[in-house]
Amino acid sequence: MTAADFRKIALSLEGVEEYSHAGLPAFRVGGRKFASLASQAEGNGNLMLSLEQQAAFVREAPEIFLPIHGGWGKMGHTHIRLAVVTEDVLRGALQTAWKLRMDKNANTVPKKRSGGRTGIRDKKGGKRRL
Repeated sequence: MTAADFRKIALSLEGVEEYSHAGLPAFRVGGRKFASLASQAEGNGNLMLSLEQQAAFVREAPEIFLPIHGGWGKMGHTHIRLAVVTEDVLRGALQTAWKLRMDKNANTVPKKRSGGRTGIRDKKGGKRRL
C-alpha cells in the first residue's frame, strides 16, 4: 500500500477531513485527529489507538504494526508499515482508530462558552461586575 492508499481509505470514512498538522497530512473526525501520514517519508502511516488496541495489533502482526518511539508510543500512537500491509488490514486499522476517536468524541462534553466575561472574581471570591 502507499500513502495515497492510506489517504483514500481514511477519507472514505464518515465525517473525515484532511488537514495539515505541522506541515504534514493528518486526518480528523469531529475536529480531533485519529491518523496521520507524518511518517510517510519512512514508509509509515500513524494511527492513534488505545494501549490495548496497540498491544493487540503489535502482537498479531509485528511485521506491520510498531509503537511510535518515545512518549507518543506509550499513549497508543502506532506506526503501520505501508509497504507490507494489505488493503483489508489497513482499512480495518484505520476504522479502528476512527471508531475510537468517534467514541471519545461522543463521550466528550463540549465546553460551555459564555458571551461575557463571567468567572472573574474579586479578592473575596465573589463575582465581580465589569
